[in-house]
Amino acid sequence: MNKYKKTEKAKPKSKQGKSVFRKIASAINVVGYINKNMIVGMMPFMFFLTALCLIYIANSYYAEKTVREIDTISKELKELRSEYITGKSDLMYSSKQSNVAVKSADIGIKESLIPPSKIIVSQEELSENKEVIER
Repeated sequence: MNKYKKTEKAKPKSKQGKSVFRKIASAINVVGYINKNMIVGMMPFMFFLTALCLIYIANSYYAEKTVREIDTISKELKELRSEYITGKSDLMYSSKQSNVAVKSADIGIKESLIPPSKIIVSQEELSENKEVIER
């Protein structure tokens, strides 16, 4: 061979292509303990955890939907309450004695100037009237 030319020995390639999971797994030395039977045995538990995650996500969506509905209903309640108060004040204004007198005067009904009187009926008259009514 060539005695004058120096040959360099091949350097071992560094494993730069390792994924993050492989680096973590090799750091905690888990790869040696996991086998196919162990993975198959863990599948029901993994399905259970997946189901719990899906239920958690669905519950959060349901809670957000409920909060939006409550907000919408509270806005509607405020609007209805204001309509109620407006209607109540209009009714109170239109049922005042002076307003009723003006409206009834248009129809031809006049306000009575004589105050109302109390009608007193004795027990005897009441019992006589009951007999008349029963016949």
